[in-house]
Amino acid sequence: MASKEGGMAFSRKSYKLTSDAEKSRVTGIVHEKLLNDYLHRVFSSPDHGPAAATSRKPLNFQNLPEHLDQLLHVDDEEEEESQEQVEGRLGPSTVVLDHTGGFEGLLLVDDDLLGVIGHSNFGTIRSTTCVYKGKWIYEVLISSQGLMQIGWCTINCRFNQEEGVGDTHNSYAYDGNRVRKWNVTTTNYGKAWAAGDIVSCLIDLDEGTLSFSLNGVSLGTAFENLSRGLGMAYFPAISLSFKESVAFNFGSRPLRYPVAGYRPLQDPPSADLARAQRLLGCFRAALSVELDPVEGRLVEKESSEWRLQGQPTILLTLAHIFHHFAPLLDYEVQDCLKQLMMSLLRLYRFSPIVPDLSLQIRYLRLTIAILSHQKSRKFLLSNVLFDVLRSVVFFYIKSPLRVEEAGLQELIPTTWWPHRSPREGKEEMREETSEERLRRRAYERGCQRLKKRIEVVEELQVQILKLLLNNKDDNGGEASRYIFLTKFRKFLQENASGRGNTPMLCPPEYMVCFLHRLISALRFYWDEYKASNPRTSFSEEAYVPPQIFYNGKVDYFDLQRLGGLLSHLRKTLKDDLASKANILIDPLELQATTMDDLDEDEEPAPAAAQRPMQALAVGGALPLPRPGWLSSPTLGRANRFLSTAAVTLMTPRRPLSASEKVKVRTLSAEQRTREDIEGSQWNEGLLVGRPPEEPDQPLTENSLLEVLDGAVMMYNLSVHQQLGKMVGVSDDVNEYAMALRDTEDKLRRCPKRRKDILAELTKSQKVFSEKLDHLSRRLAWVHATVYSQEKMQDIYWLLRVCLRTIEHGDRTGSLFAFMPEFYLSVAINSYSALKNYFGPVHSMEELPGYEETLTRLAAILAKHFADTRIVGTDIRDSLMQALASYVCYPNSLRAVERIPEEQRIAMVKNLLAPYEQRPWAQTNWILVRLWRGCGFGYRYTRLPHLLKTKPEDASLPSLQKPCPSTLLQQHMADLLREGSDVAPSFLNSVLNQLNWAFSEFIGMIQEIHQAAERLERNFVDSRQLKVCATCFDLSVSLLRVLEMTITLVPEIFLDLARPTSEMLLRRLAQLLNQVLNRVTAERNLFDRVVTLRLPGLESVDHYPILVAVTGILVRLLVHGPASGTERATSVLLADPCFQLRSISYLLGQPEPPAPSTALPAPDRKHFSLQSYTDYISVEELAQVEQMLAHLTSASAQAAAASLPTSEEDLCPICYAHPISAVFQPCGHKSCKACIDQHLMNNKDCFFCKATIVSVEDWDKAANASATSSAA
Repeated sequence: MASKEGGMAFSRKSYKLTSDAEKSRVTGIVHEKLLNDYLHRVFSSPDHGPAAATSRKPLNFQNLPEHLDQLLHVDDEEEEESQEQVEGRLGPSTVVLDHTGGFEGLLLVDDDLLGVIGHSNFGTIRSTTCVYKGKWIYEVLISSQGLMQIGWCTINCRFNQEEGVGDTHNSYAYDGNRVRKWNVTTTNYGKAWAAGDIVSCLIDLDEGTLSFSLNGVSLGTAFENLSRGLGMAYFPAISLSFKESVAFNFGSRPLRYPVAGYRPLQDPPSADLARAQRLLGCFRAALSVELDPVEGRLVEKESSEWRLQGQPTILLTLAHIFHHFAPLLDYEVQDCLKQLMMSLLRLYRFSPIVPDLSLQIRYLRLTIAILSHQKSRKFLLSNVLFDVLRSVVFFYIKSPLRVEEAGLQELIPTTWWPHRSPREGKEEMREETSEERLRRRAYERGCQRLKKRIEVVEELQVQILKLLLNNKDDNGGEASRYIFLTKFRKFLQENASGRGNTPMLCPPEYMVCFLHRLISALRFYWDEYKASNPRTSFSEEAYVPPQIFYNGKVDYFDLQRLGGLLSHLRKTLKDDLASKANILIDPLELQATTMDDLDEDEEPAPAAAQRPMQALAVGGALPLPRPGWLSSPTLGRANRFLSTAAVTLMTPRRPLSASEKVKVRTLSAEQRTREDIEGSQWNEGLLVGRPPEEPDQPLTENSLLEVLDGAVMMYNLSVHQQLGKMVGVSDDVNEYAMALRDTEDKLRRCPKRRKDILAELTKSQKVFSEKLDHLSRRLAWVHATVYSQEKMQDIYWLLRVCLRTIEHGDRTGSLFAFMPEFYLSVAINSYSALKNYFGPVHSMEELPGYEETLTRLAAILAKHFADTRIVGTDIRDSLMQALASYVCYPNSLRAVERIPEEQRIAMVKNLLAPYEQRPWAQTNWILVRLWRGCGFGYRYTRLPHLLKTKPEDASLPSLQKPCPSTLLQQHMADLLREGSDVAPSFLNSVLNQLNWAFSEFIGMIQEIHQAAERLERNFVDSRQLKVCATCFDLSVSLLRVLEMTITLVPEIFLDLARPTSEMLLRRLAQLLNQVLNRVTAERNLFDRVVTLRLPGLESVDHYPILVAVTGILVRLLVHGPASGTERATSVLLADPCFQLRSISYLLGQPEPPAPSTALPAPDRKHFSLQSYTDYISVEELAQVEQMLAHLTSASAQAAAASLPTSEEDLCPICYAHPISAVFQPCGHKSCKACIDQHLMNNKDCFFCKATIVSVEDWDKAANASATSSAA
């Protein structure tokens, strides 16, 4: 039973008692004599009989508390001494689990040291007390029905992660999961247990037997002939696997199933029981006597007939009794509260969905009534709520399994679904008829009725959270909000640690609802605080200050920071922390993290993943010396379970001068006090270490900042994935609507005589209609609970919070690296959710400040996708992909164009950096999107040959209409034109990647073709097909980037004054000829694979790659200046791979026509750009014809003018060009193109590997004449 301090505090002032001299004879209630007789009658001492009535001390309400203390006095010391001297038992009188040394593995132990959760493979723990004689019993509540072995062991038993209780000599266990008993060997025993069952463990050391009971039913004797005698004493013990949990009762509360003759290990509190008996006697006496103030006497009365009539004397008397009695009932009241709350949770979770949601509303109102009581609320927060799933169940509105169950047919009698028509491969809304309009409006009215009923439930859920976030109830203990913060942080930690490895403890659908209710309650308190503190900000301006990320006040577990691991950042940025934030990292913690880093290689992976968690019992000594203050018994849970990181934050209690620093160490959630969070006069709490870039005025209460930080983390954990998952209902509606429309079209076209087909089609039509009715009503429920306008505003608010947080963090310079990665992830994902998940019912464009938000997000993506402070590969890829998606949509692309010019230029400069050692494919995709709509035949949304097929997802960025950006193209042109090193390095990397991508593509289609031609049945790996298609798409996009570059800055290739232009032009010509020859050869490999039309290779076709090459050639040979055109023509024709037939192929001419003859009639259908008049304009076709005529003429002239070249004079590398360069000092020779290309990546000679110092021009004739002159 609990102590007295837990009760309500009564005082004389609260009673309004009178003691004035002028009222000496009257108490203000009854006469003093009558009150004295009444009080002595009620509070008579059992040691004083009626004879002592004349000598007793007068009683009144002033001295009654003193009299009650004497009446209830019990010698506690004698009781404890008698308990400790019980024969057959050794150990403390209060029996708990031994968390100091009696365990093996990792375990989570509750605050009362009676509950335990397994946190490793097979952890073991025993109690603090053992028995060696007599009959003893204890009980175990099974909270989960998994693998556990419960029983007894001796102190000499040694356990490990594989062997637990019952697996060694002198240890005995019962396993209800496998229904077996264990003592080294195992046999069948007992019955299977389930969650909620109670196992009684009985040991008879007089007879040497051991048995078990399940829910009061004996399972029989399990073991006999136990070892007894000197040194043999048995401890209660348990071994349990990961995430299994139980609660022990050694006798601190009454046993649920006591057994005659067996004694609980812990004796009942006899002193408290004696007090309770005396108080109950006083209560009975108060009920059996009545005051008669008129005659001034006491009247006997039957207690069963007693009625409370508002008499002040009796009310005050009962108040004194219950003031002492209530603390003795603490455990009983708490147990009742716990069971009541669990029952409410169970009823709320499993009750059916009725049309008016009356059952859910009833249970929520009962919960609010319970939580409105301050002491009950704090107890439930500390011991029941947030225990794995329990609390968040109240914030979830489950979706009905069947439409009929929720009465949705009555709420929404008329159903409706969008009617779409496919155009350009993308579904678009068609104009609705008047009948469809009426149905839609009726459906919307039904949806509104449903939404209003759901809003009632949501409002009650928000009220619950408001109660839990109350910080004004700190009288007599810690306020509810700070208990909530501790539990909330633990809740986040448990779900974050399981992410990606084990199933999350809290289902994602629960998280979504919990997040929305939390945001509503958070914003309520935020704006309420603003109303009373004008200097703070509104919730619309909320963000998380950057100092929270590095001052150690908030635990982020093992979540990744932008700059890497926290331990690494604290070592590398400790000087920046000192200079910018006046923070010194405690040297002991730096030493501890250094040791952790050294041990990482030796630590097993599972243990390494769990090591940072603070509430773990870890075997072995702590690596740090234990300060004296950690031994304080008042430290609570943090005193019991400490890892090397779970230490305190030392904060000053006086103002800091500019030169003084704050020494900080990481602080676990369990250790913090209200002052650690909110701060005090000279302590900023969570905001200690404010950088100079941050404003002085506070945003709001510090505790609300931590709640906000937790809300952002929740979205990252599972909310975003769940929002995307729920879109599947809308997709199902669209699928069935299309199927129904197709069926109706077939019905209209089906001949009347085919009654069999008509019957089948009619049956299909009915099935699709019924399914659509069901789905449309279910979609209404999903829209009301997940995708409503209010939910969209919550996600939008969270997006803006993240944007402001990132902006403020960015201003801190290097300290930005401390920000957790999930802030950037949430900013990216929440924008994606607003854009893709809430439409078409709600549009992001309707939100306030929409364009400003787009611009701010664009600025963040443009700046940070190449930010060197961000080191994580995953988050860098996410930023790059987000920017690539951003430039695909007109609204977001315009937002990129609205950011400051300096940022735009910096973004384009980063995009033009060499492609090596970074995600070049995404970078190239961004550049392509900036060009799409401007290139040759590059105005399509989908490829021509794919128009008749339905896209998997029409909302994909790649399927959006072209929206080029001339502004960003101009920035690109300026950078390439002005930077002497920018263009060569960028184009060299583009050409390298093009060579690699196209070569890989050709190699893969060779393998695919060989597999397809084998006679035996072959299956081509779908992953290989996907990689092949990706290489093809990359080749096309790289060609388009080259086309854009030549269009914007043709002089890079054509200006002789540029030293690299000749080399770049030769490489470009070589690659273009290679692509043309591979793609245009008659009945070649490419042509055969295209005709196979394999699934996964849909994008592989002649059109995309040939029009890209044609665009480059047209820009070089038609649009360029005369001198440039002549130079480009000579380089193209000089390449040994050039074939005029490849150019003729573009216009459907398999062979170049002879002069003055007509085109021959083709024997089969050939590719021709002239067949794509919807995609290629007349002007573009004319330019291709002009280019073909020019190359035909130039080719004939070159052939006539060319002279035979000796093989000795050809370059020994390419055998295509004459030798024109000699290397110094080795003297080897090649053509200039080969050596220039080689020197961009390597400085060693082709032949002798000597370092090339210089390259000189070489001419055979000039060199021969010089040699003869010298001779």
